[in-house]
Order: sequence, then structure tokens, then C-alpha cells
Amino acid sequence: MRVVLVLISMLFCLPLGLAAQAITSSSEPGSTDGSKPVHLVGLDVRPGYVFPTHSFFRGDNASGKPVNPAMSAHLRYAFRFASGSRWGQLYPHAYQGIGVGYNTFGNRAELGNPVSVYVFQGSRLARLARNLTLNYEWNFGASFGWKKYDEESNHYNDIVGSRINAFLNVGFFVNWQLAKEWSMVAGVDLSHYSNGNTNYPNAGVNTVTARVGVVRSFGGEVEAEDVLAAGRRIEGSRFSYDLVLYGSTRKRGIMWSADDGDLIPGSFGVAGLNFNPMYRVNKYFRTGVSLDAQYDESANLKDHLVEGTGGEDIKFYRPPFREQFAVGLSLRAELTMPVFSVNLGVGRNVFYKGKDIGKLYQILALKAFVTRRLFLHVGYQLSNFHDPNNLMLGLGYRFGGS
Repeated sequence: MRVVLVLISMLFCLPLGLAAQAITSSSEPGSTDGSKPVHLVGLDVRPGYVFPTHSFFRGDNASGKPVNPAMSAHLRYAFRFASGSRWGQLYPHAYQGIGVGYNTFGNRAELGNPVSVYVFQGSRLARLARNLTLNYEWNFGASFGWKKYDEESNHYNDIVGSRINAFLNVGFFVNWQLAKEWSMVAGVDLSHYSNGNTNYPNAGVNTVTARVGVVRSFGGEVEAEDVLAAGRRIEGSRFSYDLVLYGSTRKRGIMWSADDGDLIPGSFGVAGLNFNPMYRVNKYFRTGVSLDAQYDESANLKDHLVEGTGGEDIKFYRPPFREQFAVGLSLRAELTMPVFSVNLGVGRNVFYKGKDIGKLYQILALKAFVTRRLFLHVGYQLSNFHDPNNLMLGLGYRFGGS
């Protein structure tokens, strides 16, 4: 998990790095004038509350006290594309960048005080007044420095199984333009920390926080003109076809009864393919269907137990391929912005066998475009809206469209 999340963080900085290089180049493709990008530096604090989703948070820990408070401080850099560039005309209010956050949950001895490193993107949802707008933003990255579960030294903490965990966040806030180059933000964020089922335990940490901060702008136009809000129209076909190949590892536990189960030693491979035809409704939104195929090496092992084995020496015969392979169809919706796209899917397996492969599955994925058509893909799959399945780490290519 450590190597996977570090690689994800590095790879997702690549598209931002290429974009940043493009906006500082005088020969930026699609540029129609000499306007310059806007650079943004921000600092915010996020006090909040930890959802008591596990007995550990309700007081079943070494301190014997509930773990409720959450607090983090964030330093961030972002940029908006020059108003004369193609992306600047299409998405005049979008910004994207890199942030670092320091987190504490009031229980350093058992949870640690992790540091998050992430990419983020946001934009305006509505103008509320002349100097006041409603914005949204998402953050995605890795958090380092967790105190993980240890049977001897940290046995109460049966919620965090990795020193490095994924960090997911979505927020809504108002942006108040105090002066030409200064603005203040205030709003609400929801955050989730987990390891994507690559290690046990993996109950995860979920928080709701308030956000208060300031942002300093440098260069370019501080605020895009309202006349650009409609943006330049996207030309070309409205249909596109995304092909994604992905893989990951996962852990698997087996429940023999309601009160008795075992964690299978080692990790298991997962590999899959998505073929996703999409229709572009407008410059912000695409929708369509996806053909999803996945092989899970850990599926349906329970029915192939080697008799006489158990515990740390538990062994299984390899199940037939038919019992570890599934094909499904999902409905997809995608938020499309510069560099990044966020894809949501709800699907049902139509070809599968065994109880370990659920009928219903859900997908949340982030696409980071390295070129106009090639993108990095990081996704997470759930089963039945609550059971974690696996990460989806791979590459994709977009055919057709624009």
C-alpha cells in the first residue's frame, strides 16, 4: 500500500506539472492573446467532527474517551488558466493545484497526526453577489504518518491498517473577494481516509469539518469577466469512448459464522477492464454506460478450503476462473474539467457465480489526462453501497469525441 499511494501521488502531479508548464509558455496551444494565468496561494484551517462509525471512536480505546474532534491546517497552491487559452475560455472559473495538510484527531498515541499531500480542483457554482460566489472543490491524495493496528502495542485501533492511507474530500464554500488580490473562504467539507481494502483493518475515518481560510492571487486577471462565464463551445463529436485497463491488490477475510471469521494471509490480485461510451451533454457533463469486466483472485475461496487447514496456515484450492470473473453493466456520469474528470458509476453484474461477487457495485474514479486522450485512472469499487471491494489503478485512452 505504501508504494501504491506514493506512486499515485507522484503520477497525479504529472498532469498538473505538464499543465503548469503549458500555461507559463508563450506558445500555449489555443492562446488568443497575451493574457497570463492567475496563481493562487491559500491557507485554511478545518475544525470538525469525527463520525462515530466504530466503537473505537465511541470510547472503546486506550484512553477510554470518545474520539470526536478533528482539526487540520492546509497550505495550497493553485492556478487558473489564462483567459485567452482554450481551457481558460471553456472553464474561466476553474482552478487546480497541490496542497499539504496537517491533521490531528485528539488521539495521537493510537491514530497519529497524519500529513496529507493531495491534488485538488474547484470552480464556481453560482454568483451570490458582486463580490461573493458559491464554489465547490474536491481533494484527492495520500495521508502519511498514521498509527496502524498492532496486536500487541495498538490493539484497540482496529480501524486503521496502514501507515499510509488515501485521502478523499469534497467541499462547498463561499468565496468573498475582500480586495483585488485577496479573498476569504468559508464552508463545509466531508473527508474520508482509508487504504482501499489493500490491508486490514480498513474501517476508515470519516469527518465533517468547517473551512475558513484566505487566498492571495498573483498575476493575470484576479477574476474572470462574466462575459466568459458561458465559455467557448466545444467543437466536434459529442460521443466518446473510454477504454480503461486497471489492476490492484486486496485483502480478503472469510466469515465462517456470524461471530467467527479469519483474515486470509497475503494479498490477492485484481484486474479489470471498462469500456465506457459517453455522450457529452455540455462542457461540464458527460453520461453513458459502461461494460465492466473484473477478475478477483480472492473471490469464492471459502468453498475451496483445503481440509484440515486453518488460522495462519489456512490453504485453499484455486477456484475455477468462472467463479472469480464477473461482467457487469453500469450507468456512468462524469464531471469534466481541465486536466481532471470525476466519474461515478452504479452497476449490476450480469455474468458471475458465487456469493463473494455481489450483484450491485458502485464506482468512484478520477481521471487525470496526461495528453488530450491518454489518462491515468484511479478508482474505488464498492459492493452493495457499503462493502469495500478494491482499488482500480490503471491507464485509459479516449477514442472519438473532443
